[in-house]
Amino acid sequence: MIRLENIAIERGGQRIVSGVDTCLETGKIHAVIGPNGTGKTTLLRALFGDLPLAEGRLTLGGNSLAAGRTSARALKSWRESFAYMPQDTAADIALTVLEVVVLGRLGRLSLHIDDETLDMAMRRLSQAGIAHLAGRDIASLSGGQRQMALFAQVLMRAPKVMLLDEPVSALDLKHQIALLDLVRRETRANGWVTMVVLHDLNLACQYADNLLVIADGTMKACGHPQSIVTPSLIAQTYGVEVEVLRDQRGQPVIQPLVAENL
Repeated sequence: MIRLENIAIERGGQRIVSGVDTCLETGKIHAVIGPNGTGKTTLLRALFGDLPLAEGRLTLGGNSLAAGRTSARALKSWRESFAYMPQDTAADIALTVLEVVVLGRLGRLSLHIDDETLDMAMRRLSQAGIAHLAGRDIASLSGGQRQMALFAQVLMRAPKVMLLDEPVSALDLKHQIALLDLVRRETRANGWVTMVVLHDLNLACQYADNLLVIADGTMKACGHPQSIVTPSLIAQTYGVEVEVLRDQRGQPVIQPLVAENL
């Protein structure tokens, strides 16, 4: 479990996110939703230790990060528990898909890669549905194929905490579902803490055990989708009117209200 204790994050002297106070439980998917530019990526980067805290504390097991100066040793120890998949990852590197995935475990390439690592990398590629692309240059792949390859690399790290920033943004519906199904299976099977930024509210409601709603630089709500998703919350967060229906499992289904004369 990760404890976020009233954390605040600044960039360039400007307060971007503040007042985030919650626990992220193991074996569960925690989806971060909210309008563009409200600090969702900033929150993930702070959790990874890539941005310092202006206030508050993060705690994971015996490790913690707090506002103020953090030693390089403490930061390295913190990051060892994490795997972070950012929105934008360079694709012009001269590596094959298999080599990129292997980097997830070894951190660097060598002339000899043991059979166990190669077998694990191929299993992760197979899980991602792209084992047939193992020998292709990563730069030659489509955006969606590259997303799946980078997610396979994340799985190779076998983290305690998985941070995914808009991992389905370049995928068609079939592959969005395939990736999020895999995220859910691995999270539950391994007891990981998974935090994922999503813009599709209905996907977030279907896959998240817990929603963190970020708007105007603060956490507006936090809880199970069935408990917190209401027309009022969506209107306050996004400035749009919606109807919230329920599927056969009782999960929220968000439907925008469209003016009849349009």
